[in-house]
Amino acid sequence: MVTLEAISADITTLSVDAIVNAANPLMLGGGGVDGAIHAAAGPGLMAECERVPETEPGVRCPTGEARITGGYLLPARWVIHTVGPVWNDDLAAECDAALRAAYRACVHLASARHLRSLAFPAISTGAYGFPMERAAHIAVITVRQLVQSSISIERVVFCCFRPRDLALYQHLLRASR
Repeated sequence: MVTLEAISADITTLSVDAIVNAANPLMLGGGGVDGAIHAAAGPGLMAECERVPETEPGVRCPTGEARITGGYLLPARWVIHTVGPVWNDDLAAECDAALRAAYRACVHLASARHLRSLAFPAISTGAYGFPMERAAHIAVITVRQLVQSSISIERVVFCCFRPRDLALYQHLLRASR
């Protein structure tokens, strides 16, 4: 049985097998959770990210995909980097599909590595502007469906930054049982 939970915490402090980084396509840090993870992990993370080959100029991780690196100075052994979509009202369905793909890629990568615990931030809801309620619904439904077939994943944490986000995730987790 897989445990899904929502907590309020600094994702860089969590003792899980992997934390997910809401990365930019270059994977070289930035603002928000991405910058916090790079700062907490230390220079080794940046060095490893720089070695990830570009799939096209300026892109190491395309939107909806995921890459894994070591956790370095973090309590988490691994960092799974994923790039969510930049929200666009005119392309809502495409944005939804890309966000689902990002969560799916992370869970598949964690399962392939036989990881037991995984922590997610609210992907794309910061600078990328994805509406929080819509993103949280996609996250909870997608992850719940995927982890049911995972042999290794035992615990998934949705790490929330603001109290209202925590309340939203907790409500969605109760409602989706």
